Amino acid sequence: MSDWLLPDKLYDKAKEVVEANRAAGRHVAVAESCTGGLVCAALTEIPGSSEMFEAGYVTYSNASKIDDLGVSQDVVETFGAVSVATAWAMARGALAASKADVAVAITGIAGPGGGSPGKPIGTVVFARAERDADPSQIVADQKLFDATTRSDVRLQAALCALELLMP
Repeated sequence: MSDWLLPDKLYDKAKEVVEANRAAGRHVAVAESCTGGLVCAALTEIPGSSEMFEAGYVTYSNASKIDDLGVSQDVVETFGAVSVATAWAMARGALAASKADVAVAITGIAGPGGGSPGKPIGTVVFARAERDADPSQIVADQKLFDATTRSDVRLQAALCALELLMP
């Protein structure tokens, strides 16, 4: 039995991220929607994470994305909460609200409801913003995860987000 709360593969990936960012002297922030704090929980499960983890934002509702991260209401209304535009704005907002060097954002549809033909259950969008990078250079990706269960979608999304935090 493990001494940690989370699945081994999530713990192992978080440990890799913490160690790599500590070695690089980099601080990170995370803005989460469909993962509901899972990425932040994974990072803070690792001893020494306080040396690299700056801030975490769980912005589950559209209102919190707008109010807490400064996502434009026009972006949410035009493109939807699950979109590259929204994820990018979330990442930029987390960076602006913190002293982090890099921020990753996750927004998606974990299920079992909420999907549509254009955005089925398992659709998750990721974005990464870096402090000194050109803001016009959007780093984002959309994935469609196997929607076996809500927990599976959230776990797969958290693992992907952690990978984006690697230096």
